[in-house]
Amino acid sequence: MTQDGRTLWQVVKGYFNALPDKESEAETISQISSGVRFHGSNLWVLIFAIFIASLGLNLNSTAVIIGAMLISPLMGPIIGMGLSVGINDFELLKRSIKNYLVATVISVITATIYFVITPLNEAQSELLARTSPSLYDVLVAIFGGAAGILAIATKAKGNVIPGVAIATALMPPLCTAGYGLAVGDFSFFFGAFYLYFINTVFIALSTFVGVRMLRFKRKTFADTRRLKKAKKYIIVITITTMLPAIYMTIQIIRMSVRDSNTQQFIKNELTFKGTQILSHSRNDDKKTIRVVAIGKSIEKNAIDKANLKLENYHLSGYRLNVIQGYQSDSLLLLEGQTMPQASKAIQQQLIEQTAQLNTVSKQLQEYTAYENLGKEISQEVKAVCPKVRRISLSQVSEARTDTSTTLRYTIAVAGCNNPLSGAERTQLQRWLKARSKADSLRLITTQ
Repeated sequence: MTQDGRTLWQVVKGYFNALPDKESEAETISQISSGVRFHGSNLWVLIFAIFIASLGLNLNSTAVIIGAMLISPLMGPIIGMGLSVGINDFELLKRSIKNYLVATVISVITATIYFVITPLNEAQSELLARTSPSLYDVLVAIFGGAAGILAIATKAKGNVIPGVAIATALMPPLCTAGYGLAVGDFSFFFGAFYLYFINTVFIALSTFVGVRMLRFKRKTFADTRRLKKAKKYIIVITITTMLPAIYMTIQIIRMSVRDSNTQQFIKNELTFKGTQILSHSRNDDKKTIRVVAIGKSIEKNAIDKANLKLENYHLSGYRLNVIQGYQSDSLLLLEGQTMPQASKAIQQQLIEQTAQLNTVSKQLQEYTAYENLGKEISQEVKAVCPKVRRISLSQVSEARTDTSTTLRYTIAVAGCNNPLSGAERTQLQRWLKARSKADSLRLITTQ
């Protein structure tokens, strides 16, 4: 209990209560209704915004894309749909849907025309990012729509609407859909349109929730039959829209969880010293996880162990495919052929660095191999030659002064209790050469 007699809950509730800041309902509805309209100048602004966004996507310029989203009037019909459902205004709902469809069709046609006539037709990273929605896109649409209706319906409007237009990113997916039609790639078209639809539904849903929380008065009808008919249409349209959106959202959440599990699996099970995971991809149809690794090769038993642990990350049924060594170089070259020019240069640099890293790794393995082999031979040499009490192996590069020839051979130094006879020396040298798999071996004995 506070000094003025209010409970702590009432104090907290007072801070978050937006109703005292509420703008006149009539003014808010009028403002949203005017934004729904797509005729004349409004339509031309949309076309110009689409051209600007398409240019930004084509040039891979984030700044240009943001500029296009700032001037785009696409938010109007979407917020109009949410408001109309919230206040039972069937006429506004019809106008909002009609203008939304008009704006969407014109946007896609404009983007398609641009990408048909432009000489730059490679898919840049900004375009590729608009072809597959994620859980984060759903959340951005929900919170963006909530911020939008709150800004419109309250007195302290600030600069929220431009921010919402940028955050929810309605323009780029439509431009990407146009690109998909222009180049005949329908996976681009449907993926981008899917993202656009998800954004639309959840912005409208957040608007509806905001309208109800701000206690907008529902429209009343003198004719009760007309009221029932309007409500019936609104319910049918809402359910028809929401059911596929709910299904898509569940699929997006499942995909996001699977992506997170894959990331954790690779981080925990495929992190080895001297090895770098360059990229990974998961094919849900073939149930495979492809990992491209460079540097020190991952041993087969480590890959087998990792395969057995897939079930721990809710990835049972999947199979791990690790591409490394020369395979990874070939894959990088193959994928580089389909990349934009800028990415190809980076890819080529990466291939060269991978080759250098593989060379250094091979040299390091050769160096450590003799150290490990010496330890193994020291346990076995007694059976071949009991006089040997210590043994060491190394690889030698001998440069001659009279020629430019360089000789490479293995040298073995054996410490013995007593001098070796000719037969013992020959037998030891032959065994060391066979055991170390050396092309040429020289034996030095010491006491």
